[in-house]
Amino acid sequence: MYFDYLVKIYVGDPDSVKVRKLTTSTATVYSSALCLAEFACAVLRVRREASVTASEAAEARLAFLSHISVGLVTLVPISESILYSVQAVVETLPTNLFLRAGDAIHLASARHEGFSEIWTNDRHMLKAASHFGLAGRSV
Repeated sequence: MYFDYLVKIYVGDPDSVKVRKLTTSTATVYSSALCLAEFACAVLRVRREASVTASEAAEARLAFLSHISVGLVTLVPISESILYSVQAVVETLPTNLFLRAGDAIHLASARHEGFSEIWTNDRHMLKAASHFGLAGRSV
């Protein structure tokens, strides 16, 4: 399964229970290597918002990095091929479609790895998924 919302596995959020339950149905979760930066920024955000303590944030970071190191989370490297794929697809998008670069990288990474669907709660990514040949899924 390819996930955009990995932080929901490690930090409490309204959808966290559903996302954790979903991940138990797969041996490995895939995501772009971009999620390393996204995870760090998301943990900083929940610390800033006082949603988690410093200790809980550190525990979440350690668990996330541990899951990567043991292969429970597989990072898709951001290759030149993926970036060119983003560029090619974005050229064909309707001008009224909102798509951030990071979301496009996730979509292209999922397609590059042969996935047919991507799991996210991002409404813009869900709308753009079909343009990358993917079904957008959300818990």
